[in-house]
Amino acid sequence: MNSGKVLLGVLAGLAAGALLGVLFAPEKGSDTRKKISKKGEDYADSLKENFNEFVDSISGEFEQVKEEVSDFAEQGKAKLSKTKKHVNTVKG
Repeated sequence: MNSGKVLLGVLAGLAAGALLGVLFAPEKGSDTRKKISKKGEDYADSLKENFNEFVDSISGEFEQVKEEVSDFAEQGKAKLSKTKKHVNTVKG
C-alpha cells in the first residue's frame, strides 16, 4: 500500500507541475484552458489505468492467498481424519 501512496504523490506532483507550467506560459487564455483540459483528461486516463492495474494485481494476490488457505484447510481436514482413525484404532 505504501507504493500506492508514492505513486499517487508522484502523479499529483506531475499534475501540479504541468498545470503551473501551462498557467505561466505566454499564450492566449483559451489555448491555456484547452491545454489544461487536455492534460486533465490525460492524467485522468493515466490514473484510471494505474488504478485498474493495481486492482488487477491485488485481485491476483487475493486469489493466490485464497487458494493457499483452501489447500491449508484441506491439509488440516486430512490430518484430522487421520487422527480420528488413529484414535478409533487405539480405542478399538
